[in-house]
Amino acid sequence: MTLDLFSDAPDADLPRGREAIGPGAFVLRGFALPFVDELLPALNEVEQRAAFRHLVTPGGLTMSVAMTNCGRLGWISDRRGYRYGELDPETGRPWPPMPAVFEHLAQAAAAEAGYEGFAPDACLVNRYEPGTRLSLHQDKDERDYGAPIVSVSLGMPATFLFGGLARGDKAARIPLGHGDVVVWGGPDRLRYHGVLPLADRPHALLGSRRINLTFRKAG
Repeated sequence: MTLDLFSDAPDADLPRGREAIGPGAFVLRGFALPFVDELLPALNEVEQRAAFRHLVTPGGLTMSVAMTNCGRLGWISDRRGYRYGELDPETGRPWPPMPAVFEHLAQAAAAEAGYEGFAPDACLVNRYEPGTRLSLHQDKDERDYGAPIVSVSLGMPATFLFGGLARGDKAARIPLGHGDVVVWGGPDRLRYHGVLPLADRPHALLGSRRINLTFRKAG
């Protein structure tokens, strides 16, 4: 089932279970909730070692989303382009290791969506605040498109845009709450996606923030 309208209902009122939003794409409602007590302390450790920062696009624009990374590879954007690298350009040190709970969640969610054996080597961590958005884009800086993308939502609710294989294709509007996970791969791997500007609807644990963990097999 594809959801086209944003719901103002709190997280607890969203339906649980697996929703198909494409032949190879699913929303797993509440799937990350059993992991939250371990995810948040692990997230704090990652942030202590690699602080959030606002990256610059090749065109010179500053992204409204604050980002950091963990895992063997981290996603980087600057005036030279988009790419993955083993070192944090701000510190010159390797990115923090991917916490075990991160990897466990990503693998379990991928398997639930039918992608067994997912082995992410990169986790891009996005921090959204009221008004922050993410424009439609494709995840295509990875070497192999055979692995899925696993995206975990924590904190404030958001409206996820899930479009087609061309930028101009109509995008479905899908409400995401705390603990929801989106997995897409196979024929849907290169679909355009983004996030509408966030309303200020504070969450009990994370306040006026939304944290998104995006797991990828990049190398």
